Amino acid sequence: MAVIETEASLHAAHRDNHTHRDVNGGWLRPAVFGAMDGLVSNLALMTGVAGGDIGRQGLVLTGLAGLAAGAFSMAAGEYTSVASQRELVEAELDVERRELRRYPKDEEAELAALYETRGVDPDLARQVARQLSRDPEQALEIHAREELGIDPSDLPSPLVAAVSSFGAFALGALLPVLPYLLGASALWPAVLLALLGLFGCGAVVARVTARTWWFSGLRQLALGGAAAGVTYALGHLFGTAVG
Repeated sequence: MAVIETEASLHAAHRDNHTHRDVNGGWLRPAVFGAMDGLVSNLALMTGVAGGDIGRQGLVLTGLAGLAAGAFSMAAGEYTSVASQRELVEAELDVERRELRRYPKDEEAELAALYETRGVDPDLARQVARQLSRDPEQALEIHAREELGIDPSDLPSPLVAAVSSFGAFALGALLPVLPYLLGASALWPAVLLALLGLFGCGAVVARVTARTWWFSGLRQLALGGAAAGVTYALGHLFGTAVG
């Protein structure tokens, strides 16, 4: 009895804990990319302009303009790209749906052959394929998973991608501008806050990836710092040349 109870408890623990995070929802990539892009691009934009000895008012205007333009651009780009991808997937699903309707036996044999290549006994593979093919929608889902590598019920949302991208970019791009909005007149508080934000974003991203928090944070810090340093040098060079 103790053994049975132990096995049952282990099974229950596995069932309760064997879950996976959402990797196809369409929000993580645009949110992460948007935040990083907002931080790096607006920091680089502002340091580049600051290198040309522009005044505080010009820096604030540059930062806010970069925030608005970048956020709308990111949202529009994400919406268009995800919508196009979804439309392509839906078109392929329509093709598969027509094939299932016109040639059900051929599609059933195709599914059985697929299971055979994965080690299932031929007779059992045919039985499984026959049973699964009784429901057209279930058959479509299985063929989509096996042939296209997608889940028809879990396609990414263009709206979610656009909103995630817009909000994340705006939040990231706001950090370099924030010290100036609070009264700062020097560049270093904006750079410091933006670099801290880059490190923090990298560390947060590490919580949903396999990387350590410090590695991911330092990587984003190095990339953002390099971009800011290069654009500041270019702004100073061109500002001096034009002046």
